[in-house]
Amino acid sequence: MTADTLARLREDLTVAGFQVGAVDALWGSAAAEALFRGRLLPARRAIDRLRESDALTPAGILADLFVLGRSVSRDDAHRAAPRTGVDGLVDLGLVRATEESVVPLADLRPYEFTDALGAGQWWIRSDLGEAVLGRPLDEDHVLGIGGASTTLAGLAVPGAVDSVLDLGTGCGIQAMHAARHARRVVATDISARALEIARFNLDLNGIEGVELRHGSLYDPVAGERFDRIVSNPPFVITPRTEGVPRYEYRDGGRVGDALVRAVIQGAAEHLAPGGIAQLLGNWEYRADEDGLDRVRSWIEPLSLDAWVVERERQDAATYSETWIRDGGTLPGTAAFDRLYGAWLDDFADRGVQSVGLGYVLLRRPVGEPTLARYERLPDGGGASRVGLGEHLSACLIGHDWSAARDDESVLAARLAYASDITEERHYWPGSDDPVVMTLVQGGGFARRIDLTTELAGLVGACDGDLALGAIVAALAEVLDVPEPAIRDSVLPRVRELLDDGMLVPVG
Repeated sequence: MTADTLARLREDLTVAGFQVGAVDALWGSAAAEALFRGRLLPARRAIDRLRESDALTPAGILADLFVLGRSVSRDDAHRAAPRTGVDGLVDLGLVRATEESVVPLADLRPYEFTDALGAGQWWIRSDLGEAVLGRPLDEDHVLGIGGASTTLAGLAVPGAVDSVLDLGTGCGIQAMHAARHARRVVATDISARALEIARFNLDLNGIEGVELRHGSLYDPVAGERFDRIVSNPPFVITPRTEGVPRYEYRDGGRVGDALVRAVIQGAAEHLAPGGIAQLLGNWEYRADEDGLDRVRSWIEPLSLDAWVVERERQDAATYSETWIRDGGTLPGTAAFDRLYGAWLDDFADRGVQSVGLGYVLLRRPVGEPTLARYERLPDGGGASRVGLGEHLSACLIGHDWSAARDDESVLAARLAYASDITEERHYWPGSDDPVVMTLVQGGGFARRIDLTTELAGLVGACDGDLALGAIVAALAEVLDVPEPAIRDSVLPRVRELLDDGMLVPVG
């Protein structure tokens, strides 16, 4: 692989218009949704119709070859990538060629995103998936961009920093995102193949400032500290039984949830003061131990701020079925039943009844830890995955502001309700007074907060003009309630609303 050949490929992809919108337009929304579910046939039929009508564009040829995983003629391959040529595609390891056809050896597809710096677009290489291969995945399979990848990228707290560690980089996508706002990025992986593909993706997209290192967990960065750590680790809980595939992209080689524990505990040694680590993870619910309590027991000795969100919980059987199928083994087969038994036996041996899935945010405080938040949010994706990182940042700012001030300082400050906040009121028929009042968050985690009369009046008056203490005094007069009683009632709730990003300090 040479820089010159990659540059020619980049120009071919650009000139062909091989972009997300153009590719989706080739086969339409219904086929795109089927493709997302791993069903190729509708999209393949759409491409066949375009070919039969002599309307297949270079973007369509590239999509047929690298997204749908079908061979194309040498003439079509040359038409789609004239600068790279068939020989160049072979040299890059993307295809193998016969006298008449070109056969894909890799998945290569466009990817688009929006972050705090604006919209962007890349091309991402990975290994061919199960739908194309027609068989279970190889154990050294390098995964492309999936739901977990986009979730973690969307959760990343924005802001320019000096250094970022991407732990378990896979195809390199988190390192690529990190390079947009960091001077230096170190990306590690235990898989040499993953690092090769990550290097391909970095070079293809002209991304600099990323150093790739081979090794397990934090071994390649011993003694180093970072402003940010991001990790989509191989967290899938997998039996250590002989004959159970150990996919490098998802299996960390440890018993149960020990891999997630190791990533969390290792972060304490590698975060710079004020540094933030964000990762995805799974944790076990055992007969004698709550899952979130289990995670808390890992974090509390570390003297870190922590915010853990459990977005879903699956029983042992459902979890087993999900990940056996993810590897490409079909239900109803003897192979599936054998793996199913191994998974269920492994969970039974440790008394595991279910598994929690969620996000972990850790921060090394400059002083003493002030944040210890462990919560279950069934809609953990929030109203929109785009901007969740900005929401997390706003919540941290609100929390830090509140934690640094006593009650009198909070009362002396001016607050405003966030721009995405609305209020719902419900009435009995014919009544002038509401029986239920709810504060609704339009973005972030889409929280819904029940309101008392006092809290509803306070939030409604928080437009940034009056100090909180003045609002409390006015409420006491209007409601004919002693001012200390109003203050004691609303102040704890105000701090919670600051933690949730629903109230923000002014100035």
